[in-house]
Amino acid sequence: MDFRLKNVARMRRFPSPEEGLRVMAEKAPQAEALAVSWIAPWIGKGAKFRPLLMRVYALHRRIATIAVLLLAAFLFVHVMFGANGMVVYRQKRAEFQSLQTQIAQKQKENDEYRQQIEALKTDQKAIEKEAREQLRYVRPGEYVYVPPPPADPPTNRSARK
Repeated sequence: MDFRLKNVARMRRFPSPEEGLRVMAEKAPQAEALAVSWIAPWIGKGAKFRPLLMRVYALHRRIATIAVLLLAAFLFVHVMFGANGMVVYRQKRAEFQSLQTQIAQKQKENDEYRQQIEALKTDQKAIEKEAREQLRYVRPGEYVYVPPPPADPPTNRSARK
């Protein structure tokens, strides 16, 4: 506790609001003279830029409004058409959804193939079916009917003339 009391005694006191206003009022002429000394070469008598600066000052609201509008237009274009803009975002989102549907379709195909593989490993009827369809195997006493290849359509010689 003694340590804390010693530090409190050393702390600097802040001036009251009245004291701050009094100091500001005393120093105001010096600050104004300093500002005039900085600005005088630009707007003083015989300055080259005075007419231009006066015009700029007269139009400062219009200039600020135009600057804000240009900034807003730039931001709008950047947000809509920039590298990470809304147009690119929508394209990426459509591509993502397309890829999700392709993934689901491929998963479904994989499941069907997995079931077919399991059936060929264990089910005798599935094995027989594949042997009959792909290898054209038959049981003794069965006949396989193979249709003849389609004949070429007759050519009409009158169409050539």
